[in-house]
Amino acid sequence: MAVFLRSVLFCLSLISLAFSIPTADSTQQSSLRPNDPYSVKEQAFGPFRKIRDSIIERIWSIPSKPASHSSTSTSPRTPDYFRARYGNDVVLRFQLRTEDDAKALIQAADILFLDIWEGTNQWVDIRVAKDIVPSFVGLLPASLHNSYTPLMHDLARAVYDTYPVSPSSEENTPWSGPITYHNWRASPQPPQDIFFHDYQPLSVIYPWLRLIASLFPTHASLFTIGKSAEGRDIPALRIGTQRDYTEGNDHTTRHTLVISGGSHAREWISVSTAAYIAYSLVTRYGHPQFPHVTKLLDHFDLVFLPIVNPDGYEYTWTTDRLWRKNRQTTDITFCPGVDIDRSFAFGWNGHDGRDNACSDDYAGTDPLAAPEARVLTEWARNETQNNNVTFDAYIDLHSYSQEVLYPYSYTCDVEPPNLEDLEEVAMGLAKSFRLTNGHYYGVESACEGSITFQDQNKNIRIQTDSQGGSALDFFYHDLDVKFAYQIKLRDTGTYGFLLPRSQIVPTGEEAYEAVVGLGRWLLGNHGIESIHDRESLWGVETSPTLAQKTKVAQKSPAESPEFDDDEFDDQAAFELRRRRRR
Repeated sequence: MAVFLRSVLFCLSLISLAFSIPTADSTQQSSLRPNDPYSVKEQAFGPFRKIRDSIIERIWSIPSKPASHSSTSTSPRTPDYFRARYGNDVVLRFQLRTEDDAKALIQAADILFLDIWEGTNQWVDIRVAKDIVPSFVGLLPASLHNSYTPLMHDLARAVYDTYPVSPSSEENTPWSGPITYHNWRASPQPPQDIFFHDYQPLSVIYPWLRLIASLFPTHASLFTIGKSAEGRDIPALRIGTQRDYTEGNDHTTRHTLVISGGSHAREWISVSTAAYIAYSLVTRYGHPQFPHVTKLLDHFDLVFLPIVNPDGYEYTWTTDRLWRKNRQTTDITFCPGVDIDRSFAFGWNGHDGRDNACSDDYAGTDPLAAPEARVLTEWARNETQNNNVTFDAYIDLHSYSQEVLYPYSYTCDVEPPNLEDLEEVAMGLAKSFRLTNGHYYGVESACEGSITFQDQNKNIRIQTDSQGGSALDFFYHDLDVKFAYQIKLRDTGTYGFLLPRSQIVPTGEEAYEAVVGLGRWLLGNHGIESIHDRESLWGVETSPTLAQKTKVAQKSPAESPEFDDDEFDDQAAFELRRRRRR
């Protein structure tokens, strides 16, 4: 029967093409506007198109796409296509209490190929179709039947709301700064860029990066580290003057910090945050109110890789907002994509039992199977071996769960040799996040960050997904980068990967402060800057205002910390002292 249906579909496709009637719209490119962000390249079809589409939709239960909306529509109603694709989905948070609960939940999710959004040692968020919930819950032990709560009541609306609404974004305008290069220094504050009012597609990001490099040629340059699986450039923006470095002098080295984002396509906030940090640094260089930025860029290069996965990112704008992997072909034709952050060579464990190409964390058939991971590896090795570069720090931006994670990711059984320094700086980064906008970030190893359950002695550990082959471990172990971190940005589950655009700037602000704090710490560590009060490196404690107290009191339960930040600082300091005494 299946062979017969495939033959019928093939014949109908040939017939429809044979009778196709070209139209004026048949060669138009796909729109990136929010009213129709999933539209694909329209082609002419003949009178058999409806018959063919109807058969396909009935066999595979594919929702039919409605007529495209007018680009001038201002209706607040979520478009029907979003409802058809995401309206039947829900994100559930499960609270885990026992080892059996954790094992059963992960096993059931693997059986049904469910999308595990995030997991900690307290909860696991899973996206599942509403009509599958009864079957899913039926696979779980009785203790989990009532231990979950829905995080999003309207996933379709949350997806739709992440797309741009500003006129500049709808028209794909690259960038229009309110203050030109020649007079921005006269302003008491650096210019604010409308680029950060919305999330931006590749068609806006690439020109924006070129414009930034052209406006600030004295301390910014744009290059590409290589091509993606589908042939797109992977851009890199280098910021810094390196006044201490003399080209051709073997006794000097280009001290460099690398900040990457967008390796997982649906984590849009990581792309915007990387761009925000770069923009803040490049526009504040030489500004009298930001001498620490000038000093940082005079002694260090900062290389930003805002979109490590351009193919997957583009796919989230044109087809599926919640896509995670890259877009390379695999052994299973209808399951493309490899998880770039599981494809690096060090600690690669693609054959650990979760090597199905249809899985969101598929690591590929071999180490460096993802072209993007291979390109990043080759570029980084070339920098250290041939260009006299020393990578002093690496930050890999992700979302969500608000955590600062340090190596190792691939295992919890091996401690990094400079664990004390890693923890000290990680707690400093978390402190900067908290002092900027009041958002608490946890600190732990990347391995522990993916654990959904462990006993008190840490002998039994259960993870939601494998963490081997990460960029974090590669930079730390293979390139000997002493300070390597993976930072999972906002939030803690209220919106998950669908963080509203109103949080782009606040998230960028706190990440910028964390990077500047890291820069000052490195300046002091290199003896470039004298630091009298190391506690002030990451920000200064201030008494909260009444408005801040009210804001904290109004936070949603998913975003409100269940403990006092000062208490956390005391406990963290005690733990660090305890480790140093061992």
